[in-house]
Amino acid sequence: MQVRPIGNLSAAFAVIGVTVLAPSVPVVAEDFYRGKTLEIIVSSGVGADSYDTLSRLVGRHIGHYLSGNPTVVVLNMPGAGGILAANELYNIAPRDGTVIGMLDQSIYETQLFKLSELKADVTKMNWIGRIISNNAVLFAWHTAAVKKIEDAYANELIICSTGSSSQLRWTMLKKLLGVKFKLITGYKGTGDGLLAMERGEVDALSMPWTVLRVIRAEWLRDKKINVLLQTGLDKAPDLPDVPRLVDLAHNGEQRQILELFSQAEKVGRSLTAPPGLPPERIAELRSAFAATLKDPGFLADAEKMQLSLTPLMGDKLQAIIEKSFAYSPAIIEQAQALIR
Repeated sequence: MQVRPIGNLSAAFAVIGVTVLAPSVPVVAEDFYRGKTLEIIVSSGVGADSYDTLSRLVGRHIGHYLSGNPTVVVLNMPGAGGILAANELYNIAPRDGTVIGMLDQSIYETQLFKLSELKADVTKMNWIGRIISNNAVLFAWHTAAVKKIEDAYANELIICSTGSSSQLRWTMLKKLLGVKFKLITGYKGTGDGLLAMERGEVDALSMPWTVLRVIRAEWLRDKKINVLLQTGLDKAPDLPDVPRLVDLAHNGEQRQILELFSQAEKVGRSLTAPPGLPPERIAELRSAFAATLKDPGFLADAEKMQLSLTPLMGDKLQAIIEKSFAYSPAIIEQAQALIR
């Protein structure tokens, strides 16, 4: 695999036991990939975040489980909150299995809320599998006036927001509940955001809890940050007292809206392919992905990175996407108004 520098987040993550079931569809080993290159399009920059890091981790191993053992390269395509990469994968990439992607986990929200720049239908994509879910946390520097999320109703919290998912979520929460969030979107990635927090340029940042607790363990130990909120529907076992996004709802309608914005955490860091692939190619990619997550070399790399694996196969990912489009039109309309 051809690689580029992956930055500090390459040592970002914690390993647990993994059970991955291969898809039931039989895979035909016809050497389709012999002499070819498998490209993985990533919606973020080189070394910017876990999207890039995890794409490269899979890329180092998945070629061994594809017929013909192709070369695997990662192509970074940041821009427009992940829309640039999604449009490329959906409209331009060949539909033969030689190009797949790791898109922003909130790309389905971009479609659901009809942002005009997106020219893709995520329900028609062929989801390959998830590496990790993403229970992100919002955390604030210890000098910030906001020590717990309730304080944000009375005190301004300046949040560094570097991705589509966080921008949508915090804009929505500000309008729905009246929290005093001020979003700063000029930083290129999480690494820059962490430095900005140390320099006092911003108060807060959000990122996967499994990443934060590893790369900034000393901040937690020394109480330099306060964890305010977790965004997943499933609470992290080691954050029993930190409220979830849905816990902030004051009524059933608000809870549905907050649940809708939490669905992206289930998508997490997942691989997908364009629509229109032959069924046998989809089956082969899913089988190769499942085999990769059980590969001793992959697991050794994951352990070095302290990565918590929470795999999910493509058919189940598809069901999550479809559920996100199944909310009532009234709830979707209200959610859409909150991010405008």
